[in-house]
Amino acid sequence: MGTLIHEELSNRIIGCFYQVYNTLGHGFLEKVYENSLLIELRKQGLQAEQQIRRDVFYDGLRVGEYFADIVVDDRVIIELKAADGIAPEHEG
Repeated sequence: MGTLIHEELSNRIIGCFYQVYNTLGHGFLEKVYENSLLIELRKQGLQAEQQIRRDVFYDGLRVGEYFADIVVDDRVIIELKAADGIAPEHEG
């Protein structure tokens, strides 16, 4: 894995993800994992918000909006995907 900007926070988030995955396993829709991860992040004392709308700007002009699945401590955006496996476009 490459360099993490918020390494300690990112490692805590990854730990929460593994706790959710090890408990639920695979096969559920994305929303099930999103809701479960939100619960686990909060259990671990992290500030986590779900489906946060962010305006997107280009050259000072608003060009659209983005909905983040989960935002942790106003620093890390989590975009969840439920898939059968890791496809090449998901790597890197």
